[in-house]
Amino acid sequence: MARRLAGAAPGEAKIISPSGTVLIIDDEIRSRESLQRVLSEEFDVLCVQNAQEAETVLAGDLVQVIICDQRMPGESGVEFLRRVRDLWPDPVRMIISGFTESEDIIAGVNEAGIYRYITKPWHPEKLLESVRDAANLFRMQKEPGGAGADAKPSHEILSRVLANRRQEQKRMFEFDRIVHVPGGPMTETLGLARRATEYDISVLITGASGTGKELLARAIHFGSARADKAFVVENCGALPDELLESELFGCKKGAFTGAYQDRIGLFELADGGSIFLDEIGETSPAFQVKLLRVLQEGEIRPLGALRPRKVNVRVISATNRNLEVEVAEGRFRRDLYYRLTAFPIHLFSLRERSQDIPAIAARILADVNRNFRRKIADFAPETMRKLCAYSWPGNVRELQNEIQRMIALSDNDEPLGPHLLSARIRRMGEAEAGLPAKDDVTLKDRVEELERAVIAQALARLDGNISRVAEQLGLSRVGLRAKIERYDLRKDVSHEQ
Repeated sequence: MARRLAGAAPGEAKIISPSGTVLIIDDEIRSRESLQRVLSEEFDVLCVQNAQEAETVLAGDLVQVIICDQRMPGESGVEFLRRVRDLWPDPVRMIISGFTESEDIIAGVNEAGIYRYITKPWHPEKLLESVRDAANLFRMQKEPGGAGADAKPSHEILSRVLANRRQEQKRMFEFDRIVHVPGGPMTETLGLARRATEYDISVLITGASGTGKELLARAIHFGSARADKAFVVENCGALPDELLESELFGCKKGAFTGAYQDRIGLFELADGGSIFLDEIGETSPAFQVKLLRVLQEGEIRPLGALRPRKVNVRVISATNRNLEVEVAEGRFRRDLYYRLTAFPIHLFSLRERSQDIPAIAARILADVNRNFRRKIADFAPETMRKLCAYSWPGNVRELQNEIQRMIALSDNDEPLGPHLLSARIRRMGEAEAGLPAKDDVTLKDRVEELERAVIAQALARLDGNISRVAEQLGLSRVGLRAKIERYDLRKDVSHEQ
């Protein structure tokens, strides 16, 4: 039977999507539109701009999943969802925010019963995957469980859903889908990663930010004997120690302020499968001791628990730091380093595999076309030449953002021309290719662009180590720091020394 959705014109009926209805609450119109564009292919999506409008929808509409922005005028997302938990307990609640204050996260997870905390900027596929999981959880909670001769228990339904999801993911993350030119630098790396799938040992993936470390980790998991079990991800640099420990190992009710219920940790959820610990180099020495015990003993102890629990989890970790330097300078435990590096794999920066740029750009263009519902066939030859000439300090992620920006700025579905490129790419591409300067660019501008490119490349190549970069470029540390500030390259510095 058709049900008219909130906001539909009188007399207009809309059939509910079998996937369910998602309510988005965000005061920023562009954020609402972006979320709706990604989710509307699979779900009915209702958008409101404040808590009052959301309450009206919840009072008269069946909603399976709520996605609420944390920073809203008048009332935070956690405060609103805390009230929703009491008034409408059935919908699965999620927070989305560009901020990651530990107090907000703890309150959201424990007080408001938040299913997942999504940080901005979000990845479309990961967002869609999280909402699918939330909708599946809603259906499992509402399943009558044995009512009728043909009714299936909830655990059977969930098992079937998870099995289908993992088969889909296995196809999605096959090694053959990682874009590269055969015979190039990535060929040897992928061959090494394939060998890692054959042995059930820890893997450490190193490389600059944006090189695709998580993508490679997923390929290793789904190519291994653990492919039919869970693959979970945690960014170790995004959370304070106490919350990170709770996320990974779980906690008992009352273990710390804000722990209002028992919580299963990611290691326990990943039992039999793999866990990907991104930014492992950002963890504190105190937390490293606890992680070392998990790797040595194969057991976890949730916060507040009296007894440890055995887990069988393969650890794949990643960092953009030079852990050998971190160990030598006392910031990373030597024994944990050796535990994590049983099988090390290094990912090349995009600058070091520039021959892959046309193929990677083509794949990104196809994906963005699908997400933005565009039909742009290709890049203009001059555009591709400039893309290949640029140094890409942000690697594949920066390339992806640039292509998304170009498509957003384009007015038609013709090939993307060089006029759509960011100014830094147009100018730096010309400088690195040794092209004559344009009439409207001064010599000072050209020198500064080239100097910025050289420093950015050195920071990327040497993992952001200021001492080594200064030595290689013949600068003092003070002089290099001044230039990093001047050219806004602070994000490329991995740590203070």
